[in-house]
Order: sequence, then structure tokens, then C-alpha cells
Amino acid sequence: MATDLEKKAKEAFIDDYFELAYDLYSQAIEISPNSAELFADRAQASIKLQNFTEAVADANRAIELEPSMSKAYWRKATACMKLEEYETAKVALEKGASLAPGDSRFTNLIKECEERIAEETGELQKQPLETGPTNVVSTNNVQPATNISSTEDVETVMDVSNEAAMAAPARPKYRHEFYQKPEEVVVTVFAKGIPAKNVTVDFGEQILSVSIDVPGEEAYHFQPRLFGKIIPAKCRYEVLSTKVEIRLAKAEPIQWSSLEFSKGAVVPQRVNPPSGMLIFL
Repeated sequence: MATDLEKKAKEAFIDDYFELAYDLYSQAIEISPNSAELFADRAQASIKLQNFTEAVADANRAIELEPSMSKAYWRKATACMKLEEYETAKVALEKGASLAPGDSRFTNLIKECEERIAEETGELQKQPLETGPTNVVSTNNVQPATNISSTEDVETVMDVSNEAAMAAPARPKYRHEFYQKPEEVVVTVFAKGIPAKNVTVDFGEQILSVSIDVPGEEAYHFQPRLFGKIIPAKCRYEVLSTKVEIRLAKAEPIQWSSLEFSKGAVVPQRVNPPSGMLIFL
């Protein structure tokens, strides 16, 4: 059954019916939840639909299931490039290149990442930072290595540098809040009595991906593009009896005016508060 759905999904994708392809891949995943191939292919459908954070989450799941699948790293990198997550994209590309050493596209896109990172670093150095207070903010917004030489991936690399149009996030199943300190942002997802094995949290350069998948219940996915950049290696989370607490290590000690990125966001301010002072908004 899953094989039939996968075949139909591939046909829909080839015919540019990306929403249908996504839905068919989702149905196939419900039947075969441990298929890395299905997650990697659904990631590609998400990229075509410009749902880039979802694409990163699916690519991460494919990598978890099949660490030697080069196209999963490629698709993760593609989505991260769209999100201007160049450091994260570069790491994925380097791993993919090690799995597919004969594919020059990895090398070419790594060079583009390095150029973008250099440009971004230069802009950050030029940008003046103002002094502002620390704040606490809350919101109630509720197989072996695989060859990536497929038509859809060729098309993707041709436009990977285009500006990303982000899709509106779905209404979350669980309420979440956040507050911040100069060095970190703490996000709380109020999910009571969830086993730790059913919670997956991934960190990107400017992406947070939270998935709660309890058998018999509708899966919860919270995948915002964050207001500012973080240091994934220093981020951590803990599943408690009444909530999931996530600590995001800021890459820069700047004040986040919101949890999620928006194109109209004001220029971040460097946090330099008096000792021990917290201001509530």
C-alpha cells in the first residue's frame, strides 16, 4: 500500500502537483513511518511548496533513519539556503559531499555558502548596535548512499538562491511561551504527560523544530524561523511532566522583539542591562 502511494506521489510531483505529492507522501509515511526515502521525498515536495522549515524537519528525520542518504543532506541544505541558514547548509553539504564524492554540485554549493557567510559576516561587522534592556516576553500563539541526480534536485539547485516566501504556520496544538536573557531564549511548550521518546527537537542556525508524535493522536509540529541566530551545539531541551523546556543559546547578545523572524522586524539591539535587572513587556 505504501509503495503504491509512493508511486502516485512521484507521478504527482513530476506533473507539478506538489500539494498532492505532499499529501500522498504523508499517507505513505503513516503506513511506513520508518522510511527515510519517504521523508526525503516529502522534504522535496515541501521545498517546492516553499515550506522550508518543514522540509528541514523531514530531511532531518530521513538522516536520522538513514545517515548515509546523500540526497537527504542535499535537501536539508537546499531548504536551509532558502532560509538563509548558510552555516547549517554548509555542514549538511559537507556531509553529503563525503557520501557522494563524485557529485560536483555539493562542492559548488559549498562555495556559494562560503560566499554568503562571508557577506553576512561583513554586514554584521558594519551594523551598529544600540544599547537596550533585557526583557522577558511571552506569547500565547497558540539504504546505501543515494544518488541525488534527480530532475527535481537539478531544478532546485538552479533557483536555490532565490528569496524564500515563507508559508503561514499552522495553528499549534499546544500553547507555547518564551522569555529571554542576554545569552539565551527559553521556549516552553505546554504539553502535559508526554513521554520523552515521543518528543523530537532539532536546532538549526536560525531554525527551531519541535515535533511531538504520540501514537493515536494528531502529531504536533512547531517549526519557526527564529528572530535571531543561535548556536545549535549549545542549545538543549528537557521533557518535563507538564511541559517541554527548550533553551536556545543566542549567537549574539541581542534583544529579540519576538520569537519568530519577520521581514519587517526592527534592527536587533545589543543587550547591556544593569546587573540583575529584568524588564517585563
